[in-house]
Amino acid sequence: MRPLIGIPCCMKAFGAFAMPNHAVSDHYIQVVLGPVGGVPILVPAAGEGAAAEILPRLDGLLLTGSRSNVQPDLYAGPPHLDGTPEDPARDATTLPLIRGALENGVPLLAICRGFQELNVALGGTLDQRIQDLPGRMDHSTPSDQALPRVRTGKAHAVRVALEGELARHWAGLDWLPEAVPVNSLHNQGVATLAPRLVAEAWAPDGTIEAARVGKARDFALGVQWHPEYDWPKDMLSRRLFQAFGEAARRHQGVSGGAVLAASLAAE
Repeated sequence: MRPLIGIPCCMKAFGAFAMPNHAVSDHYIQVVLGPVGGVPILVPAAGEGAAAEILPRLDGLLLTGSRSNVQPDLYAGPPHLDGTPEDPARDATTLPLIRGALENGVPLLAICRGFQELNVALGGTLDQRIQDLPGRMDHSTPSDQALPRVRTGKAHAVRVALEGELARHWAGLDWLPEAVPVNSLHNQGVATLAPRLVAEAWAPDGTIEAARVGKARDFALGVQWHPEYDWPKDMLSRRLFQAFGEAARRHQGVSGGAVLAASLAAE
């Protein structure tokens, strides 16, 4: 049986009446079905109680990117500029999910907003608009890419720590640690890294682009870029998801997830 991978939803308004919907981009569904090798389980943005009930049934947790930003009061930051999208229902769900996953050894991969959530959940802070800070790059869109390629086009390189988790997962592949090309679609980023996180990659302006959870029981990694967009063609992105999937299968074997899946299949 394939491992069950939880994907927390965003709360978004849809339709003529702007009805609230729990939503996840199909890119994350496809990457779980593809290189992760799991079954995607959408986790509603229903707060801490729902998260606590769902977590024991999961073999992995995939935290997604989103247009919304983490609420500043969760890291003692200043209010967002007017018009900045927030998603308090998602925040109320993902932060306890993250802490619970780490406490219980559930493998975790956090992407873009998910990486920012990971940092906040563990006591870090965020810069809200990196492009407004002296000496920093505009990370929100690639400046040299036409609109159709914004998501998959490589915006800048990152420098990757040779002794880190990323380097270990990419061992044997053809890559240069000082110049790994990534896409870039974010305004916010890590300001103060959470005490439990260990930086793994940096943009040319010093922005932290990846970090692992120190002394985690298994796979626990966050990246600021979006590997879910280019994994069919980018081996580094694909290998990251494959490593996450391998960890989820390890957890499935010791958590009873395989027994649960088998019992559900038999019904």
